[in-house]
Amino acid sequence: MQIHDLPYPDPGLPDARSGPRFLLWLGRNQLGGQLKSLSWGLLHFLSVASLPYGVGFAVQAVVDGSGSRLALAGGLILLLGASLALGDTMLHRTAVTNWITAAARVQQLLARRTAALGAALTRRVAAGEVVAVSTGDVEKIGWFVEALSRFAAAALTVVVVCVGLVLYQPALGIVVAIGMPVLALAVLPLLPRATRRADQQREKAGRATELASDTVAGLRVLRGIGGEELFLDRYRRASQEVRTAAVRSARMWSLISAVQVLLPGLLLIAVVWYGIELARQGRITVGELVTVYSAVMILNYPLRHFEEIAMAYSFSRPSAQRAARVLSIERVTEPGGLRTAEAPAGDLYDPVTGLLAPEGLFTAVVCGDPDLAGRLADRLGGHPTDADSGTGSDPDSLPSVLLGGVPLDELPLDTARTAVLVQDKDPVLLSGTLAELLDVPSSGSVRPEEALAAAQCADVLDALAQASLDDDPMNARITERGRSLSGGQRQRLALARSLVTDPEALVLDEPTSAVDSHTEARIADGLRALRSGRTTVVLTSSPLLLDRADRVVLVHEGTVAAVGEHRELVLTEPRYRAHVTRETDEEAASAALSQNGGTSLRGETGIGDSGIAELTEIEETA
Repeated sequence: MQIHDLPYPDPGLPDARSGPRFLLWLGRNQLGGQLKSLSWGLLHFLSVASLPYGVGFAVQAVVDGSGSRLALAGGLILLLGASLALGDTMLHRTAVTNWITAAARVQQLLARRTAALGAALTRRVAAGEVVAVSTGDVEKIGWFVEALSRFAAAALTVVVVCVGLVLYQPALGIVVAIGMPVLALAVLPLLPRATRRADQQREKAGRATELASDTVAGLRVLRGIGGEELFLDRYRRASQEVRTAAVRSARMWSLISAVQVLLPGLLLIAVVWYGIELARQGRITVGELVTVYSAVMILNYPLRHFEEIAMAYSFSRPSAQRAARVLSIERVTEPGGLRTAEAPAGDLYDPVTGLLAPEGLFTAVVCGDPDLAGRLADRLGGHPTDADSGTGSDPDSLPSVLLGGVPLDELPLDTARTAVLVQDKDPVLLSGTLAELLDVPSSGSVRPEEALAAAQCADVLDALAQASLDDDPMNARITERGRSLSGGQRQRLALARSLVTDPEALVLDEPTSAVDSHTEARIADGLRALRSGRTTVVLTSSPLLLDRADRVVLVHEGTVAAVGEHRELVLTEPRYRAHVTRETDEEAASAALSQNGGTSLRGETGIGDSGIAELTEIEETA
């Protein structure tokens, strides 16, 4: 695989059981590139290691006064220089290729996993961690993959040179052959501590990244409540912890570097001292002494790769562990599905809670627990989580939601998403023009203009038209996550985008929580009219939306507790009334007392003051 061939047609199925296993899997998949890099690395390092022989041969030729041997030595050095340059150039090219292709493979795997998991990803892994894995961690993983082949070439070169020196000059070669393994292994006792400190640094850096991501995402809200300084102080403290951890890690790596400089220097002193004694005794020539001395000097270069591979592994192992943790997250439902049929039609039924949304009707669902409402919305869309239904049960053991009697987890992922669309309570607007925002897969039955009108986006279009160069709101650009818009404007544009798709079943989680009551009433009317004949489920506690629904379902403590129309349930179901009218305990007790013997309006209807106010508001808006 070359860089110009990216992206991969298929990045493969990773071994995500652990960080080291993931690195090993990457290395196996990069085997061709690794062998190329190893070959060019051997040419480069062996050329470097052979230079001392040419230099020693030249020195001995000068001592002996042989011009022909001196010319031969010059030609040998020139040839070694050319092969050194070629090997170095190609080693760099292949190493960088390995780095980029490995990083690209990891990024493709992460993108594929993100697409498969959808919104469930950030419920299992913090958004900041996902960002850290897809940016800095990918680079560190690629660094280790490309450094591996260079280290292998350097290690083989050290072995070859040591064997060559033993054969060339046994007396000095044995000293070098004994000293080199000691130099290579001397830093091993220091590596565990260096690795631990590197892990601590990565952990603290990951926490700081998550905190920064959360702060940026919530900056608008933080400014509204005056809490930005509090979060900035938290980030400053996290940043200082990262700095302290980085300094501690750098101290250990500087100690390892010092050992890598000190021990080769001591070996060089020993070789020179012993070599001089051998030269005085006439057991070796001056040229042989120069050759061995130069070889020991040159071997410091490949030895540096021992330190680099240790550092690369120490930094890449926690990065690979984080990537493996993300890649090991599995969907509860199989993306390929067990059926190949088209998207089914019919009632939407959740066997866990007993919720039934009849086909073609507008069903509103009231949940006392907002977290339960979010999990229920996920289930209805075929995205159950580990905390599904608040039971802590394994999602695999829970029955699937049925659409027209067909389990959603038996449908291919694309078909399931076409059949049921879920809009959560905090939808995201991607940057781009409004036309690009509404250019989503759809049935074609709902035009963008109709969806925008139903979502009451007239004021949003006016604001976007003023920001557009040609006064066309569809060409106006929306900033990242719609930060230039208010919360209500973002919510209405997201609703319009969902309406454009026109799915068989649409699930909306608090779609009007950020708009005023008059706009909410108009949205309820527009939503009911545009989705006429389509299955629509709205999880809400707004009386205005509940009053427009064909059917209202109360889900209490994870199961359906009551079904009916809004006004009927307000009168007959105390738990429903408490959720919808925000009735206090005192009002509930007064209502109960009045029901037992009073004749007032509260006694006749069982409604507190807030309940009467809500009903009055409904009558006025109706």
